[in-house]
This record gives sequence, C-alpha cells and structure tokens, in this order.
Amino acid sequence: MNGRIGFAHWLAFLLPVGLLAGAYGSQYIGGLYPCEMCWWQRYPHYEAAVLATIAFFVSNPVYRKALVALAALGILSSGLIGGFHAGVEYGWWEGLTACTATISGSGDELLRSIMNAPLIRCDTAPWTLFGVSLAGYNFLLSTGGAIAILVSIWRAKTS
Repeated sequence: MNGRIGFAHWLAFLLPVGLLAGAYGSQYIGGLYPCEMCWWQRYPHYEAAVLATIAFFVSNPVYRKALVALAALGILSSGLIGGFHAGVEYGWWEGLTACTATISGSGDELLRSIMNAPLIRCDTAPWTLFGVSLAGYNFLLSTGGAIAILVSIWRAKTS
C-alpha cells in the first residue's frame, strides 16, 4: 500500500473501531445507555469496520480503494446521523423518535424489567464535554475522518 491509501485504509479501520469502543465503553463502563438515535449511529460504523477489514485481504489496489471509499461513506453517514442527533439534543429541531429502554428477561422477569427500565430520551444529552455531546463528537470525528479518508483516496495513485 502506498502512503496515502495506507493512511486512508488505516483511518477507515481505526476510526469506526475506536468510536464503537468508546460507545460501548460509555455504555458498559460509564452507564450511559444509548437511545434509539445512538444505535442508528453505530450501524454504519459496523459496516465501515467490516469493509475496511475486508480491504486488508484484497490484493487488487482498485478494489481495495473502492472498499476503503465505501467504508468512508459509512463513516460519513454515521457522522451525519450524529449531527442530526446533536441538533435534536440541542433543541435545534425535533427528532424522529421519543425514547428507548433497556429490557431483558422472560415471563415475570420481563414484565418487571419493562416496568423498571429507564427511559432513554433522544433529546437529552446524558454527557457533554465543553458543551459538545457524544453525538456531537461523533459528528465531528466521523465527518472529519471521512473527509480525510476520501481526500487521501482521491489524491492517491493506484499502484
């Protein structure tokens, strides 16, 4: 891999993996359960990570570039969803959903779990740093990273 496509490829792999690790870390270690729109932001990152991983095993540079570009588009779509979600959190516009809850179990356990499940609102940021929510950071990192990947691919020579 030459320099630019190598950079783009590693960024297309590490960015979604890192952001997903942060999302799951904040959920399972920090206790910040995701709302429905938080889940929407994760799905394109799964796709991007898979495409970037497959690209490591592709020897044809044109196909590798195409897989990395598709991964970048997945990352970009997650960032755009994050931007929409951040706008909902900041009250700039209304969201498409109300809330979600975390439930598990069966029978009486399931009913008890449903009745005691916390409602996770999409229009409230559970955590911010410097006034930016997790959705806002996903927007900034994902869109910036996707642009960097796509520019690197565009400037790279296929060899």
